[in-house]
Amino acid sequence: MHGEPMHFIRKFAIFSSFGFVLTIPAFAGISISSPTAGATVQSPFQLSAISSNCSSQSIASMSYWLDSSTEATEVTGAALDTTVVAPTGAHIVHVQATGEGGSTCVGEVAVTVFSPSSASSLVPSNAASISSIQTLRGWIAQHDTGGKGSSSGSTSIVGAPSLSGSARKFVTKFGDGGDERFSVSFADDQTDTNFLYDAWVYFDKSSTAIGNLEMDVNQVMPNGQNAIFAFQCAGYDGVWEYTQNTGTPEKGVVHWTRSTQPCNPRTWTVGVWHHVQISYSRTDTGVVTYQSAWLDGVEQVINATVPSAFALGWGPVLQTQFQVDGYGKSGTTTVYLDDLTVYAW
Repeated sequence: MHGEPMHFIRKFAIFSSFGFVLTIPAFAGISISSPTAGATVQSPFQLSAISSNCSSQSIASMSYWLDSSTEATEVTGAALDTTVVAPTGAHIVHVQATGEGGSTCVGEVAVTVFSPSSASSLVPSNAASISSIQTLRGWIAQHDTGGKGSSSGSTSIVGAPSLSGSARKFVTKFGDGGDERFSVSFADDQTDTNFLYDAWVYFDKSSTAIGNLEMDVNQVMPNGQNAIFAFQCAGYDGVWEYTQNTGTPEKGVVHWTRSTQPCNPRTWTVGVWHHVQISYSRTDTGVVTYQSAWLDGVEQVINATVPSAFALGWGPVLQTQFQVDGYGKSGTTTVYLDDLTVYAW
């Protein structure tokens, strides 16, 4: 049956030494075994929870709801074991136990729901794939002097939070919206012209200080010039953006161009893994087509073709850059990257 979750939540009055009355919800007494906090799941997913007691009362019923929904699903007894249908994206799962005397206890977990993305259908069976790029040695941090402000950064491999057991952690300190660029070379392929960037990104509460999140691939072509596939979730402008060369390959001028598709890293739910996929291709002369971006399985069509060849004098290489731009006068941000795979064909 359905009810009003907020009506279920009992709050306890606490008198402070200063004479104010504080109210806090009861969170004790709930054990949620599935899904685990921060898990990435497919819909429908299994929800399992138990409660032995709530405020010393035996449990009469359990209920759950998603996010800020005003309707809860309730079952009799002290155990909840059901499947939950949820749309793609980040969600908070709320679970409540109600005691026989009317007391209530509430717990919650953050999850990301994803669906098998149509981006995978773009990759032919003969495509090359370079996986676990986040684990490679040789990642370097460098302030982007083409941006503004100041920045410094560090990066390391961590076991948690992680999907694979080996996620890369990026910590950036910035002033005046400074930009920190993290990069690594991962192959020397010059001939492939189609790419799918596929990664998982995790934010903590410091994401409120992220201006833009940039995810690039740079390829040296057979003619010795670089094809630059630069793409970012631009919080300053609130859209996905891509670069183009408004000059010539020899006298390149990098210009960020807004797409019509919305994106802002500061609106991404913290504490969950987000699936980011970006597809693009190039011609032999470095004219790049940015095709689509997928965020948590939802496609956003970009369909923009622009010149993006630069004569940088690099040797044969495929490189990726992961850049975190600051938002505000100063701050420190922490971002995690896992299961980074680049498909090429």
